[in-house]
Formats: sequence, structure tokens, C-alpha cells
Amino acid sequence: MPTFADVAKAKYISLTTFTKDGRPKPTPIWAAPSGDKLLVITEGSAWKVKRIRNTPRVTIAICDARGNVKGDAVEATAVILDKSRNGEVYDAIGRRYGIIGKTFNVFSKLRGGMKKNVGLEISAA
Repeated sequence: MPTFADVAKAKYISLTTFTKDGRPKPTPIWAAPSGDKLLVITEGSAWKVKRIRNTPRVTIAICDARGNVKGDAVEATAVILDKSRNGEVYDAIGRRYGIIGKTFNVFSKLRGGMKKNVGLEISAA
């Protein structure tokens, strides 16, 4: 059984949020470590953000770029960060994913990402 730290090292992570009636909704994400937590940037209007508002319980698992899970899931908790922390989250993604992450950041910001997006902070349950 992997630990939160094991999953946090993966290049691609499957983040599963849960509907009000408990159905799992997995999504492949990029996530950057920040201390003992993971930071994620996503659209503020994304369904995963709405589901996290209803319940902070999530699971994370190692996956490939297409979202195919490669191991057991780990229980975690997600918090929606204030938009004032978007710069910090973008910086972490840029450091974690190198030139691809930095390129993503530029285009995301050009599309209004600093205003439209929110950061998520994921920690071990």
C-alpha cells in the first residue's frame, strides 16, 4: 500500500473527488510538493472544486498521463486556497514540471488563470 509521500513523488496523480451521494470522480492532475502537502492549480469553476466544497475528502493515486491508475489510492484531504496564493501554486508547478510546467503557466496566465483559477492544497488524511 503506497503512502501519501509515495504518491506525491509521481509525475501524474489521479485525484478522486466525491459527489454528494458518494460516487467517485477521478481526474488526472499535475501536483507539486510543498512541504508535506501537494499543490494543484485548476479552474475555479471545475466540478472537482465544487465537489471539494461539499466534502474535502479525496483520494490520490499514481497514474499515467491519460489517468490510468497504476496503484492503490491513498486517503487525503483537499482545501481550496484563496486566489491570492495562485502565484505560489503556479511557481510550484513550474519548479516541479520544468520547461513544460513553465510553458503551461505562461499560457494559463495569458488566458486569465490568475483570476479564473484556484489552488488546491492536498494533505494526508
